Amino acid sequence: MMTMKVYLNPTPQSTSVMEDQNEDESPKKSALWQISNGTSSVIVSRKRPSEGNYQKEKDLCIKYFDQWSESDQVEFVEHLISRMCHYQHGHINSYLKPMLQRDFITALPEQGLDHIAENILSYLDARSLCAAELVCKEWQRVISEGMLWKKLIERMVRTDPLWKGLSERRGWDQYLFKNRPTDGPPNSFYRSLYPKIIQDIETIESNWRCGRHNLQRIQCRSENSKGVYCLQYDDDKIISGLRDNSIKAKAPETASPGLTSLVPPGNEHIHVDALCLFMFMISSDFLIWDKTSLECLKVLTGHTGSVLCLQYDERVIVTGSSDSTVRVWDVNTGEVLNTLIHHNEAVLHLRFSNGLMVTCSKDRSIAVWDMASATDITLRRVLVGHRAAVNVVDFDDKYIVSASGDRTIKVWSTSTCEFVRTLNGHKRGIACLQYRDRLVVSGSSDNTIRLWDIECGACLRVLEGHEELVRCIRFDNKRIVSGAYDGKIKVWDLQAALDPRAPASTLCLRTLVEHSGRVFRLQFDEFQIISSSHDDTILIWDFLNVPPSAQNETRSPSRTYTYISR
Repeated sequence: MMTMKVYLNPTPQSTSVMEDQNEDESPKKSALWQISNGTSSVIVSRKRPSEGNYQKEKDLCIKYFDQWSESDQVEFVEHLISRMCHYQHGHINSYLKPMLQRDFITALPEQGLDHIAENILSYLDARSLCAAELVCKEWQRVISEGMLWKKLIERMVRTDPLWKGLSERRGWDQYLFKNRPTDGPPNSFYRSLYPKIIQDIETIESNWRCGRHNLQRIQCRSENSKGVYCLQYDDDKIISGLRDNSIKAKAPETASPGLTSLVPPGNEHIHVDALCLFMFMISSDFLIWDKTSLECLKVLTGHTGSVLCLQYDERVIVTGSSDSTVRVWDVNTGEVLNTLIHHNEAVLHLRFSNGLMVTCSKDRSIAVWDMASATDITLRRVLVGHRAAVNVVDFDDKYIVSASGDRTIKVWSTSTCEFVRTLNGHKRGIACLQYRDRLVVSGSSDNTIRLWDIECGACLRVLEGHEELVRCIRFDNKRIVSGAYDGKIKVWDLQAALDPRAPASTLCLRTLVEHSGRVFRLQFDEFQIISSSHDDTILIWDFLNVPPSAQNETRSPSRTYTYISR
């Protein structure tokens, strides 16, 4: 049986009260009834009939109220409110809420402040911007005339390397960053462009996960070839090295739309188009060929031994050789600008950036150089501590990191060149390494990849899967890509690898098998991997321009360029 209790406001705590108890106390007030059935309650408002004098008294009060100043009116209302009960406060609050709400986006243009309304809405993401367009016609007008979809795309291009690279490759960057609205398409163009960009990005991510790619193969042949040993890219050229006794360089007669960027080491956010290919075979000479006519443009001569490592920027090429020297070349003229003689054995790796260069050698030492200019390079410090050849170095403004055949990674202060700590864990010599922010990723001849926290020296994760020495490794914010002497390239999920709860079986996203020899070097960006191998090939794995016929396959037909060294 339902139990019913009746409470009369303003004392709902009292029980079983008769209605007529407060009948004479407040003839102008409504009675509030709370009817409870044990689990729920219903609020019922019961109006009292107004007496004849109420209307006259109300009109008189309003007359006096209108004659008072604003401050007096506020004080009077505050006094009235203070004398009311909680239920009355609720009614007043419900009455005031809609009066206090303001459509500032509509109101600002009426005051000539369109730019403020546009600026406010420009902070919205795509989902919120879609919702804002549906609020009313005025909001839609502000979004359209303010070109807010264009501004959203521009913001993404400025802050996200994937968006920037995609804008260059798809060609819609030409419609961005125009000073005058009349210089480009209307807002509707950008409104329809945005979902197409999102679809492109989702397709790229899916291609990475599923291993779908468009493969291009550059075949390099030489009588004494021992493989394509090193490479680097920029907007105009690919520089690579073949370990033989001759130097040839050629380029494809036409650049494929899929032949796009690969990031130079340490410049992961540069996006490039491989319009020209320079192939530098590792020896004492360099030849540069015109990409269209295939005519030899320059011969760069200087080293007396094989070139084992190189890096270049817009001004210079710096090379390290088995002749123990480091040479600096003018990237445009090919002139030798400087020769650095310090190491006693082969220079195995080098890095330079922002006026600093670090070289390492088979002689177990690391040299730190100050680069005021191409011709003004002075030795700052020699770092000694490794017990075997130093195979690779990397650095930033805080740390220099080196890895050696002695199975250790050593960390040094960039500013003082003092030793900081040693990272121990690999069971055999370390062949490759990359360092960025707090993360160091290394590959070893123990067939494993290790992730390290450089600040505390802890090993965060061990990645297992390669069957032979891990020769090259690169990572960005999403992925680790590794190449090994087993001829395989593996793509790993970086964020999962940094999560100690992630099962080891989920870390390797894809294994790419196309090389028939050891993988010597690779680099990658958001759109592709480019790798070189002992099999005398350079492979371009394009995850952006995958033909429709290959969407349901994990491998795509390859396109081959052949370069023969005589």
